[in-house]
Order: sequence, then structure tokens, then C-alpha cells
Amino acid sequence: MSNILSDEQVSLFNKNGFVVLKGFYDIDNQIDPILLAIYEIIGICLVKNNIDIDRKPFSRKYFDHGYQALIKKDRSIGGVIYDAVKQIPAFQRLVSCQKHEDLVKQLRTTNLAGIASGGSGIRIDNPAEKQYQAPWHQEFPAQLRSLDGLIFWSPLRNLTHELGPVEICPQSHQEGIIPVYSDSQESGKSGAYALRLENEEQLIAKYKSTAPLANQGDLVLMDWLVLHRSGTNSSAESRWTMQIRYFNFMDQLGISKDWKGSFANGVDFRDVFPELILKSKDLP
Repeated sequence: MSNILSDEQVSLFNKNGFVVLKGFYDIDNQIDPILLAIYEIIGICLVKNNIDIDRKPFSRKYFDHGYQALIKKDRSIGGVIYDAVKQIPAFQRLVSCQKHEDLVKQLRTTNLAGIASGGSGIRIDNPAEKQYQAPWHQEFPAQLRSLDGLIFWSPLRNLTHELGPVEICPQSHQEGIIPVYSDSQESGKSGAYALRLENEEQLIAKYKSTAPLANQGDLVLMDWLVLHRSGTNSSAESRWTMQIRYFNFMDQLGISKDWKGSFANGVDFRDVFPELILKSKDLP
């Protein structure tokens, strides 16, 4: 096993619950093939839906040109593309790349890393849309499998403040697992999107959040217990980001629960960890 991180980076991760790794991915060989496939998928959908636009040639900046025209005609086409892009072979190769496994092994001092099934995808956060914004949360309730999992979060478009980078509360992973309740009836959201933290306002007020401006090829690596949420996209473009999730097979809590997954695997978090649900606030 080769160590990917320096001692300083390991120390920063352990202290803050996240670390930003600049230039982690090979843009030419790992990122560009994903961008090109997205460009081609959007092109197919433009033809299928009889949308004739003067489309810009493929480039790293304009890889999603035509996407706004598609969702303007029919928002549901965005869902078709969202489901399609996670099936791109270049993305699947990135999900299981050796560097990811080595990072898990180094940070969790384990010899057996696992990929969280259903936990890898490409998010598309459209301008001014709030329905799919993730509120402040820990990753653990939505993923389970082990207590010491890792989120590999990387943008496919260079981020600006207007695009809304992920917001993180440094050192908040030291809170441990925070009890949650569901506000599905109030918010209209379901599954992991409906889970809210106990005493959320007071909890978040304890920390000074940060929103790293990562670029194509950069990696924001997060602990499953660090508090984070989706940024607000106030730009005219969509924010495209990759989320890949790994866990540690050797974690004792994960072993005790048979490495069960959560919502992405059709499992209700409440069935696995009923003790972490606030019954008085939980809504059916």
C-alpha cells in the first residue's frame, strides 16, 4: 500500500474532518473522458427532443452546453441525464480507482476498503433549484455500512461562489453521531433529504463553516460524520459534481450491522438505528 497523503494532510483531515487535495485526479485521462461522454449524452437528448441550437464544440468549459435548453423545454429530461451519466464507463473506472482505495487504507489504517453500493453518482444542481439541496447533515445516516466512511467530492466544473460549493463545518465530526428526525411532511422531501439534525441551529452556530472553491481535478475528502450541506447555486449554469463513497469493512459498528446500506439501497435508516431517531419529532 502506498501513502497518498503527507503527514500534514493526514493531520488536517483528522483535525477538521476534511481536506482539500488539489490536482488529485488526472484531468486528461480521468476527467476529460467523463466530460466528453456527458457532452455526447446531452447531444443525443437534444436530437431526440428536436431542440436545434448552435452548440459550442466540446471543451472542459462547455461540456454541458445544451443542458439548459433541455431542462427549459422539459425539466424531466434533466432526470434522464442524471440517471444516464452515472453509467458512464469512465466515471465507473474513476469510482474504483486505486488511489481511492489507498486513501481509505491510509486514513482508516485498514487493509479492507469497500465501495458503498448506490453511493456513487454525479449531482447536477441547477440554478435557483432548492428541492434537491441537501440540508446540514452527516453522511452516516444516509449511507451506514461503517462509522468511518469517506466521501470523495469533486467538481466537474470549476467552482465559484455563485455556483455554490459544498459548505462544511470544520471539526464537527468530533460530535459523533447526531440524532435526527424526519420533516418529510413539512419539507415535501423524502429519504435522506428529509432527515434533519437535532437542535440544528444551535449545533451549526458552534462552527464557522467554510466552502472550498475546488476546480476540475481537485478532491474534497470528507469524513462521514463531518457536518456539511449543498451550496446555493445562484449562477446561470448548473453545478456538476461527483460524489463517491467508501467505507471500512473492518469497522466494528459496520460489522455488527452486517455492513447494511441505507436509503440508496432501499433500507430505512430507522430500521437499522432506531435509537438515533427522535421519536417525538419523527413524522410518518
